[in-house]
Amino acid sequence: MDLLQLRYFQTVARFEHISRAAQELRVAQPSLSRTIARLESELGSPLFDRQGRRIRLNPYGAMFLRHVERALSELDDGCRAVREARDTGLGRVSVASETLLTITHILGSFRAGHPRADVRLFQSTAQEMDRRLRTREVDFCVASQPLTGTNLESVELAREEVLLAVPPGHRLEARESVTIPEIADEPFVTTRPGHWQRALLDRLFAAEGLTPLLSCEGDEPGASQDMISAGLGIGLIPEISRQVGTETQVPVAWVHVDAPDCERVLTLVWSRDGYLSEAALKFREFITSKPFMSHRRPAARGEASLAPS
Repeated sequence: MDLLQLRYFQTVARFEHISRAAQELRVAQPSLSRTIARLESELGSPLFDRQGRRIRLNPYGAMFLRHVERALSELDDGCRAVREARDTGLGRVSVASETLLTITHILGSFRAGHPRADVRLFQSTAQEMDRRLRTREVDFCVASQPLTGTNLESVELAREEVLLAVPPGHRLEARESVTIPEIADEPFVTTRPGHWQRALLDRLFAAEGLTPLLSCEGDEPGASQDMISAGLGIGLIPEISRQVGTETQVPVAWVHVDAPDCERVLTLVWSRDGYLSEAALKFREFITSKPFMSHRRPAARGEASLAPS
């Protein structure tokens, strides 16, 4: 059993598909199949259930994968620690976020104060965040919904109201607040399943026994306000967008939603036993040292105030 076999097995287990794993690894499919077969022979047990051309990780494979991921993570951490000890910089900090707009200003401020740090940013769904933390692809996730992975630590960064944004001239433009039944027939601009906006929208409607009418689904939550302003529908937008005055560039009207827990909770999440570089440790201290919203730039004169009207 060698390191290459274990890395090949980890990739095949992730895709549960030999061809896709071979593509990812840039190796020939027959060679990858033989490598997995040799590994299974050495272990004396199949790791996958074969169903025609499809494969599925079986209970033995799932058990072995947990140990393989821990071993490879420790090895990767060791290599990373040696590289960073050798280099003169602070090392690398990698962060995943569901929307880049949430974290851009914070990372920019951190980078300005720590120019020797190598900062990497990834856009990910909650499911991808869990995988990236488990495989040590990222040090931290800034999540807008709970992550289900084990061995995770987290700290709440911010809790903010989520407002209903409507295009200029919409019938609800002058309303102070609305209930979910009142907007049940309105077309919604939202994100695909897996993103926090969609999870919140589905939850609020399900609580009323309703299903939202969707006019647009996308992968970038930050683009929703543009589409709402263009009249493609209405949508749920976090208060932070109002606070930074985005309606001066992308005009929308804001309405409160009269529903329990119509809010977004941002948390910083990391692996409990994962290696953190000096840059990562400084980033965690930086982002948790003062209220999250204070990292954002203040609204300029003429932009929206911080408090909802």
